[in-house]
Order: sequence, then C-alpha cells, then structure tokens
Amino acid sequence: MTTLLYHHSACLEHLNPPGHPERPDRLRAVEHALEDEKFQYLHREEAPLGDEALFELAHPAAHVKRVKALIPENGMVRIDGDTAASPGSWEAALRALGAATAAVDAVFAGEANNAFCAIRPPGHHAEKATAMGFCLFNTIAVAARHAQQRHGAERVAIVDFDVHHGNGTQDIFWDDASVLFASTHQMPLYPGTGALNETGVGNIVNAPLRDGDDGNHFREAFLTRILPAVDAFKPDLILISAGFDAHIRDPLAGLRLVANDFDWATGKIMDLAQKHCDNRVVSLLEGGYDLVGLAESAAAHVNRLASG
Repeated sequence: MTTLLYHHSACLEHLNPPGHPERPDRLRAVEHALEDEKFQYLHREEAPLGDEALFELAHPAAHVKRVKALIPENGMVRIDGDTAASPGSWEAALRALGAATAAVDAVFAGEANNAFCAIRPPGHHAEKATAMGFCLFNTIAVAARHAQQRHGAERVAIVDFDVHHGNGTQDIFWDDASVLFASTHQMPLYPGTGALNETGVGNIVNAPLRDGDDGNHFREAFLTRILPAVDAFKPDLILISAGFDAHIRDPLAGLRLVANDFDWATGKIMDLAQKHCDNRVVSLLEGGYDLVGLAESAAAHVNRLASG
C-alpha cells in the first residue's frame, strides 16, 4: 500500500508566543519519529505552495483577505487570545493548503492509496469567517471541497479524533448533506461544541467523551457511532483530522488514550475506505501537545496507513 508523506520546512516558520503549546517543535517531533528506519518506505513529497483562492472554497473572500492583511512583516500579532500570526504564517498556511489539496489529487489519480500531511498551523477550529483555536484557515474543509470540485466526489466523510471538537468543520458543513462530519472529543472542553444533539441536517455525528475516559471508551464511541455513520454514508473519500491530544500524556485535556488506540482507529477507518472508496484516505495533522505522546501516536497512525 503506497502512502505519501507531505511536509515542508515553511510550516516551522509559523510562530506563536513563547510558551504557547502549538509550537514548531511539535512538527519536528513528528518528522523525527517518521525518520525511523521502518518508515523508509514512505513516499516523501515537499508540499507545494497552495493557491490562496482555494481558501474561498470554505471561507468568504473577505475573511481570507482579512487574515492575510493581519500577517505582520515583523514580530507577532494576536488574532484572539489563543491564536497568533507571525511573518512566516502566510506561507505556512499556503504549504498546509498545498499539502492537503495535492494529497487529495494524488489519491484520486491513483498515485497513492493514502497520504499523511505533517503540517501546521492546524485548522479544524477555524469557522467560516473566524480564525480561532490556534487555527487560521480550515484546511480539511478546503480539501473536502477541492475533492468535490476537482474530482467530482459526491460524498466526503471527515473523521476527527482530536480531543477538542472541530467546531470550525462542523460550522462550515452544518447544512451540507454531501459532507459527513464525525467526531470524538472530550466534553466539556474547549471550544464547548460537539454535543450529541448537534446533528446539522443529519450529517453531523458527535460522540463526546468524558474527562478520564480511556481507550475502551474511545473504541466504543467509534464502534457504536463513528464507524456506522461513515459506513452508511458510503463516502468517495475519507479525510481525517488527526489530532493526537487525546493521548494520556497531553497537557491540554484529560482523555487517556495511547498510541495503540490511534493505530486501531486508523485501521478501522481504512477498512471502510477499502469498502467504499478504493482506499482513498487523506489525513491532516491537527493537535497534540506533548511531544512524546504526539510522536508515538503520529508514528502509529502513519505506520497503520502504510501497512494496511
């Protein structure tokens, strides 16, 4: 099974204030883990520079223009209490965009079965017209729209196992039955969304977990809510918001997952991709703020993508 790894050094140049959990070392930890000899089979690609017009597939043009105008020539600006931008943030966002759209193109062209995009800044908290939660643009939402526009995908499923609910992705696709958004997350926790009764037009499936829940609870949520929803949806493509902050070591939340849980979830998603969409899976890095837990979990996730 061919797995593509998209990466680019420009994603290290998006900077946050000192002490901020979303830091370049996160990406360095993932990249270092994927340099292990067992990952020599990965097909590594530098992320191309994305076309900024594609942001408008998920965001109003005015929002894209506003965020771009906020990028400073020097120093750093605060967009909100959690979200900042630095001189390198615009190229980092474009490289993240380029990775996601190139990965979608590759799996539809049959050049690979699946792909992992080791990118930052993350994206799943960015709503239609609001940058928030460390996120400037909702890269995975753009990837879904790109698959529909460029490749004629009729149904795209987004599975999000970040510990924080992907409020932005839910916001963008709230009333769009052509995109399924299925999420496990801790609740209550930032951003406060993701309740069971948030269902959109039947295309939103939330499976909230409680502080202290472990891999058994996570797997039960997958088996009873996430996987049946994806199976019934019969997607043409599965996208993964791959946040690894549900790991027991993570400082920003209270779930108790380990790397094997992410390996298991990835395998279950791949089973459905084989059944419904010719193995097409594209995974984008989201959260994960303990460097050891992040590295272990991302490595388990990518190893499962590549091993089938």
